[in-house]
Amino acid sequence: MTAPLLVAGVGNIFLADDAFGPEVIRALDRRPLPPGARVRDYGIRGLDLAYDLLGGCETALLVDAARRGHRPGTLSLIEAEPPDGTVPPEAHGMDPAKVLALAAHLGDEPLPRVLVLACEPELLPDGDEDILPGLSPCVRAALEPAVAALHALVPPLLADPGAPAAALRRSMESGPAHAAALPARAAGTTEDR
Repeated sequence: MTAPLLVAGVGNIFLADDAFGPEVIRALDRRPLPPGARVRDYGIRGLDLAYDLLGGCETALLVDAARRGHRPGTLSLIEAEPPDGTVPPEAHGMDPAKVLALAAHLGDEPLPRVLVLACEPELLPDGDEDILPGLSPCVRAALEPAVAALHALVPPLLADPGAPAAALRRSMESGPAHAAALPARAAGTTEDR
């Protein structure tokens, strides 16, 4: 039986702050989420994530680094819009919007609800040829707040997968919305100080 909630760390561990998702999943080893949440580090395996999105979970909560125009280390909760056909599916790589498009292309059923716990990166290499392992200090400082946010978000989502996503504590977002890793509307943000 598939868990009703999938918590998925995504990102490349060799590209500086892009490793945020996998590092949060590692931190959850010390503070596991409640039963009913399947926690998995997908790294850059987009095809695996696409198939798991089709595997019967009701909600997927992706953990990723995403530029949103905030101060580095800021956490944002984003509710992803369903793919609209404008983003081409991609089987190799881990662009979350392309993974959702691929899952929609592969499956006959509607996709689960997808939320993204995003961290504003400080350092992302310009190209895949630049290998920079390790998180920047401000993104590393956001790991524990991200784990705390997951512990606050997961129980209500397990109880009711369609419930409105709670805003993150200490909202710091102001001004107009910024482009995100996925077409979405922001549900709330927080900033680690």
